[in-house]
Amino acid sequence: MATLDHLILKVNDLAESLRFYTEVMGFIDAGRDGPFTVIKAGPDCQLQLAPWGTPGFEHYAFAVSPAEFEAIFGRIKAAGLGYGPTFDSVGTNTGPGSESGARGFAPTLYFNDPNRHLIEIRTYGA
Repeated sequence: MATLDHLILKVNDLAESLRFYTEVMGFIDAGRDGPFTVIKAGPDCQLQLAPWGTPGFEHYAFAVSPAEFEAIFGRIKAAGLGYGPTFDSVGTNTGPGSESGARGFAPTLYFNDPNRHLIEIRTYGA
């Protein structure tokens, strides 16, 4: 079965996007590759940030460990970012929620990155 290797994520402000994905999400800056800034989202998946501009409104969901979920949630609150338990509740600053994903129902939290992309974190447990 296929797994996701990487995706190109269009961004408006490369520096702000890099800060968000490394400082808030906790991903790793893996350097540059041609026009891309490479972010390791996990051992087998990377985001290639492309400074090509975007209207936003894409949706990306990341499964993380329970400890990572709590750490990211804490950084979201500390940064004053709006969040919510569902895709249409961002900004209510309530949650987490529980919704279905690739491995079934799990705790979820939704928020926006600096490019207005809808980001979801979820944890399936240990």
